[in-house]
Amino acid sequence: MTAVVRAEGLTKYYGRRRGLEDLTLEIRPGEIFGYLGPNGAGKTTTIRLLLDVIRPTRGHVRVLGAGSREAAVRARIGYLPGELALEGRERAADYLAFLGRVRGGVPAARIEALAERLDADLSVPMRKLSKGNKQKIGLIQAFMHEPDLLILDEPTGGLDPLVQQEFLTMVREVRASGRTVLMSSHVLAEVEHVSDRVGIVRAGRLVAVENVAALREKAMRRVELHFDAPVPAEAFADLPGVRELRVEGAGLRCTIDGRPDALVKAAARFTVVHLVSEEPDLEEIFLTYYSDEGRDDDRQEPA
Repeated sequence: MTAVVRAEGLTKYYGRRRGLEDLTLEIRPGEIFGYLGPNGAGKTTTIRLLLDVIRPTRGHVRVLGAGSREAAVRARIGYLPGELALEGRERAADYLAFLGRVRGGVPAARIEALAERLDADLSVPMRKLSKGNKQKIGLIQAFMHEPDLLILDEPTGGLDPLVQQEFLTMVREVRASGRTVLMSSHVLAEVEHVSDRVGIVRAGRLVAVENVAALREKAMRRVELHFDAPVPAEAFADLPGVRELRVEGAGLRCTIDGRPDALVKAAARFTVVHLVSEEPDLEEIFLTYYSDEGRDDDRQEPA
């Protein structure tokens, strides 16, 4: 299966400042790939390199089997930048119609349908649009020509919760059609709900690529058990993966690192009357990759 995006050793320095270093990554056809990291971690630099907006210091990348500077490849990409400069006097409808013609023809009905889904008013001059409404126009122009690859940089900024949910539905539809999405974000919930895999970038370096289920399985979860009578603490001592164990009378609290199998089997020797398991939050998992160690003052990418 040919990768939609393949980067090898991709590195970008801005003078002495590191924007990205030694990124090696493949994004598969038909997947939603979440690209996670705080502001300044290297997400936007990565996207600009993929799109050939900036050139790498070293390394190389192929998008849709070719270089992204090729016109035929660019036509197959939908892109939403992290910062939208929509300050023209023309109406949003005229701007989108112009982009549709540039891209080989996008039916007006397609643009109108997307505007209705996102509750976007296309009759307003773009310079009068709020940040949230400009974001909607940016999303429409990215989706409207049904590209093979969608690259979305912080796509939900300024959107209200209902529009965010509709946007996530649109992203799932892209995947269902066999097309691919790369979505960068520091908003973990939106990535968690739609992504097949996530890449975590820190200080300009890719520190992990996992599917969401695997990340959850590796994470610590908090468990509380209540029995019908007091239980001996030694019955739960030294169980693999069990941490911070506290047994008080008929109650047990602990955290589990990985699978709960050993704890479940030990608890099965007694009568369990109540069980609470707090599923790990993706944010907690994410933050484990962001300890204070290894943070560099010069890692910030330009705005």
